[in-house]
Amino acid sequence: MRVAFIGLGTMGSRMVANLQEHGHELIVNDVNRAAAGPALEQGAVWAETPREAVANAELALTSLPAPRDVESVALGADGVVNGLAPGAIYADLSTSSVSLARRIYEEFKAKGAHALDAPVSGGPQGAQDGSLIIMVGGDEEVFQRARPAFQAIGSNIQYCGGPGNGAVAKLCHNLIGLASNHVLAEGFTLAVKAGLDPELFLEVLRGGAYGKQIGLRHSIPEVIFKGDFDTPRFAFELARKDIGLATELAREYNVPMPMSNVAEQNMIEGMNRGWGRRDTSATFQLQEERAGVEVRKQS
Repeated sequence: MRVAFIGLGTMGSRMVANLQEHGHELIVNDVNRAAAGPALEQGAVWAETPREAVANAELALTSLPAPRDVESVALGADGVVNGLAPGAIYADLSTSSVSLARRIYEEFKAKGAHALDAPVSGGPQGAQDGSLIIMVGGDEEVFQRARPAFQAIGSNIQYCGGPGNGAVAKLCHNLIGLASNHVLAEGFTLAVKAGLDPELFLEVLRGGAYGKQIGLRHSIPEVIFKGDFDTPRFAFELARKDIGLATELAREYNVPMPMSNVAEQNMIEGMNRGWGRRDTSATFQLQEERAGVEVRKQS
């Protein structure tokens, strides 16, 4: 494919290299021309503006730092929307705003072109070895047309549904990972302050239910998605006891536990609802009530 690529930073430069390795023809643009050096040496063509870069492209890709950069490059006067040919495809690989992704979709559609939101995850190493996961939102037929380029940069390509859904998937993915880091920090600081060697505790964590990803592999698909909270695999009352003992230990050693304390309050609320004999995953129902949505497998 003839691919325009805008944004040759840490991620973009590596993705461009993989696109070139897979035989795609590249036209590149970046605010810093020096960043394009390796791509130009491998045969890429330089363009002075995003609008110029996409003029003859079948597919335009951007990898940019923030939503304001995406908006400027995609929708600005010298942006992609004003240079892309009717019928061609624009896909943004950045982590960006859902509302912006949906606005871009509509504005490109009005010009007779197509837009996909296609954020990636896997970091610089994944970008280098072509093992990124790509979460794609937009029209499925357009996604299928862009797939050959996606296959050059990712090994796990997920079509997530309509416009903006790729961005939804990426933001929620990052939210879970980043928020989980705070609980990990609480657990590790408590373990070390209470006397454990951190490397030993890491091995314990890897060997237990958390490290084996029992939640993702079993609890989410088999309990949450099915709404089967009344079969106690791990009884709610036992989980409430365990988290209470842990926060008690934290108070003994003066370790702040803000995230864990919120989790304990949720467990207490569940106990006050009479959930002691239910599965500990029933805490999901508290959040479902607050959010006004049920997390269930679609039939």
